[in-house]
Amino acid sequence: MIHSAIKSKHIMKNFFLIKLFVAYFIIITSSVAVQSTYLEKGIQLFEKKKYKESKILFEREIVFNPKSEKSYLYLAKIFKRNENDEEQEMNLNTVLLLNPKNDEAIYMLTLLKIKQSDYEQTKDLINKFTLVCKSFCSKEKEIRKKFEKLIPEDEKNNN
Repeated sequence: MIHSAIKSKHIMKNFFLIKLFVAYFIIITSSVAVQSTYLEKGIQLFEKKKYKESKILFEREIVFNPKSEKSYLYLAKIFKRNENDEEQEMNLNTVLLLNPKNDEAIYMLTLLKIKQSDYEQTKDLINKFTLVCKSFCSKEKEIRKKFEKLIPEDEKNNN
């Protein structure tokens, strides 16, 4: 009798743990689905040039997934369009922190540093870009051409 009662409590406890696990799994799965829809919808709105709406969705994605490299990259693109260099640079640096080989972020940051006339950082970024480029390799000539305008005279004479 006592043995049966203990066994019954043990079964109830296991049943409760299984229900708890299933509920947790459902919650996690649905939150992942919500996260991915934020990113997907944000990209769709960005492509439709609805930058304010897409910005909100990228920021929501980051709340749920702080390592969302794509969200930071799209935010940088939005800030570039709004000519907010500080926010653009911050988001590009975050992308590169998450993925140091993101050639699009390196490319965008290189253009920003050229715009800011930052010779040393531009030089470093071009070298890094050359090492890691995959999808943006065709842009190397463009940034080198823009970089030429930044090279100080004494540096030109040394080469």
